[in-house]
Amino acid sequence: MKAERAKLARLQRLERIRDIARRNALVEAGVAEGTLAQLQGLAERTARMSLDYAARSDAEDAAALQHLHQFVRGLDEVTNGTRADMERARAIADAKAREAAEAERRRAAVEERVEAQSQLIARKTAANAVALTAKKAFGTNLE
Repeated sequence: MKAERAKLARLQRLERIRDIARRNALVEAGVAEGTLAQLQGLAERTARMSLDYAARSDAEDAAALQHLHQFVRGLDEVTNGTRADMERARAIADAKAREAAEAERRRAAVEERVEAQSQLIARKTAANAVALTAKKAFGTNLE
């Protein structure tokens, strides 16, 4: 019985460790999703700025028009770089979400083992209690 209780205590410690790992994985996944959202917003804003500047027709001379086109090309490069960063961030966020799901599965598996061990101890305790009360009483009823 002592060995079963020690095993239960070890499993409960393992469950707490797995729960901490799960929480850390969830935090990392949340940070990755936040980064992805920021990059998506930045890509949308730079693309919108590029379109807005490309649509301008207020250049007074060829030099101003050339500067405008260079600026628009620069914005397009920033947009493309941001979109590439966004795709990398999406891959990282997906990986972190998978890690969080795996951490939850590991924690749940230990939780099931803790429950099974608790039930085993309860059954053994109940069996021992029945065995102790099943003994034949000795002496007289007056004692």
